[in-house]
Amino acid sequence: MDLQQIHQSGQCFRMVPLPEHTYPSGTKNGYRLISGLRVLRAWQDGPFVCLDCPHEDLSFWLSYLDMDRDYQAVIASIDRENTYLRAAAMSGTGIRILRQDPWEMIITFVISQQKTIPNIRQLVEALSSRYGTLLEDRQNRGSGEVREKDEVREKEGARREGAALEESLPPAFSFPAPSQLCLASLEDLMGLKLGYRAKYIHRLCQDAVSGRLDLSHLAALNYEEAMEYLTGFYGIGKKVANCVCLFGLHHIDAFPVDTWIEKILMEQYFDRKKYRRIPKNRLCETIVEDVFGRYSGCAGIMQQYIFYYERSVRQGRE
Repeated sequence: MDLQQIHQSGQCFRMVPLPEHTYPSGTKNGYRLISGLRVLRAWQDGPFVCLDCPHEDLSFWLSYLDMDRDYQAVIASIDRENTYLRAAAMSGTGIRILRQDPWEMIITFVISQQKTIPNIRQLVEALSSRYGTLLEDRQNRGSGEVREKDEVREKEGARREGAALEESLPPAFSFPAPSQLCLASLEDLMGLKLGYRAKYIHRLCQDAVSGRLDLSHLAALNYEEAMEYLTGFYGIGKKVANCVCLFGLHHIDAFPVDTWIEKILMEQYFDRKKYRRIPKNRLCETIVEDVFGRYSGCAGIMQQYIFYYERSVRQGRE
């Protein structure tokens, strides 16, 4: 697992880099993560990840980090002739698909439309700080070191005094629940510079509070059912629904197509002769089916590999 790769993979917008002076000895790339009412601090220590959280939350965070999945087996399953995908996977071996909150993912990826990653992070934090719950964020608690799967060992040095760290970070807020975010008027949301997305968020909050958008029902659906359900709501198209399915519902067959992924599909996999009769609005979907359909149960992981590779590795070299 590589925390920096996860941070740069475009799936989680609540990973806040920790100040370097807070790192336990020998670690690097520290982050604070928030999920629901839980707070985690994590640092990279070579091949290990050091976790700092209450002991009773450890099993939650191990599941959140998808520690039970064999990602090496996923990489080994890649067709050797698909050299681009193999290179992408080898560049992002530390990526994991996080198990994030579905409601948070719905609003986050509605916000993400036509926004850069820094803009998305800023807007998600603005909603959280204004309408979420202020969380206790101290380090007087247990810690662990995570290996490849779920092996956890106590790591000396990952316990620190909470006061110094609290002075270095903004307060931790939960992402607002529907009942909290529903308190925001359309004008309030417009005031946060959400633009046209404000009306989508306002309607989705009303739908969630009324029960029309039933999050418990959504969680029980399979991938195809969840896609059909989500796209029935105002402001949620296929791209947003796929992001919710992959990052919020952990449907690993989901394969979101944004502008980055569309660029990759056209540059790396488009065959003019093969696809000449495919309508433009079906072209990317058809390429995804042809190239990634063979990776049943892990296509979404492949999506993350190529997204990270194109955005963080290839673009960085250029």
